[in-house]
Amino acid sequence: MDRLDNTIRPYAWGSTTAIPHLLGVEPTGEPQAEMWMGAHPGAPSRTARGTLVEVVDADPKGELGAEAVAKFGPRLPFLLKILAAGAPLSLQVHPDLAQAREGYADEERRGVPADAPHRNYKDANHKPELICALTEFDGLCGFRDPVQAADLLAGLGVDSLKPYVDLLHAHPEEAALREVLTAILSADPAETARTVAEATAACTRLGGDYAPYADIAHHYPGDPGVIAAMLLNHVRLQPGEALFLGAGIPHAYLDGLGVEIMANSDNVLRCGLTPKHVDVPELLRVVRFEASDPGVLRPEAAPDGEELYETPIDEFRLSRYVLPEGGAAHDLTRDTPQILLCTAGTVRAGEHELGPGQSVFVPAGETARVSGAGTVFRATVIV
Repeated sequence: MDRLDNTIRPYAWGSTTAIPHLLGVEPTGEPQAEMWMGAHPGAPSRTARGTLVEVVDADPKGELGAEAVAKFGPRLPFLLKILAAGAPLSLQVHPDLAQAREGYADEERRGVPADAPHRNYKDANHKPELICALTEFDGLCGFRDPVQAADLLAGLGVDSLKPYVDLLHAHPEEAALREVLTAILSADPAETARTVAEATAACTRLGGDYAPYADIAHHYPGDPGVIAAMLLNHVRLQPGEALFLGAGIPHAYLDGLGVEIMANSDNVLRCGLTPKHVDVPELLRVVRFEASDPGVLRPEAAPDGEELYETPIDEFRLSRYVLPEGGAAHDLTRDTPQILLCTAGTVRAGEHELGPGQSVFVPAGETARVSGAGTVFRATVIV
């Protein structure tokens, strides 16, 4: 197996302290948002044999296994991250596989440059994802019931929000949510800024259920996404709890440290809380306008000590082992590629000793035994 040297991405919303604290190093004072583990060309992990992209490209079947290559192609199907949010991320959705293929082909056909700021589709893949909390973790996930959203908006006492409140009460669920989100994102920017300012003052005054939106508005003053965020469920995960985010589900991470895993894609359509491009028509094509429970996941324990986070897709499979002092070693050998990530304590993986934030890549079929006292996350695929 290969010890991984991973890139930390300095996005502006990143925490300045969470990842350094996990790694046991001094903060630099700069935001450290995500640490990427995998073979994404944007920031591939490095090994003694070269980047993980180069390692996989040199022998896809040997590194990934014949079944994984047959099912997903000659690339590592997932990207594993440590994510540290110190400020809200953009409100966003991801396309399903058919939408991604169609959107990517259309932009390629129209000659939209790959690095153009208005480009929506960086690849032809979908991007389901799972976030598992390492600390308390706040996020927004899926639409509230329209009546509940109407009550939340009405409670602010802002006159310019009344048309949205009326729409949420007057239509069937899908039509109500679609019309209100469309209206929020299409409104005159100056009028929206005034509405957001009034709503922010009310959220700050009222606190309680409104406190998360006051904090969002502090980071994104005047942004229509502040109002759009109030249409969504607010979720606070405890350590070990997780959220699965499928195609078309609007979401945003607000604060906290977690392990994130996703299909190997960069496709994001933004709804707000961002200075980046918001393509309203394409967004409305992708969003699933239905109220839903966020569906907090807790791991399901197996007799061998593995705790699995069940999801409905095959590109990734995330589980963890909480290893007690003096416990028996676990054999994690599989015929699929794996990344093992330590998040607490000290874990031995093969010949490598791993501390928090350290990881290894295990080729398909390679013997993988772990022991020690700590927590190790296991990322692989289902074939």
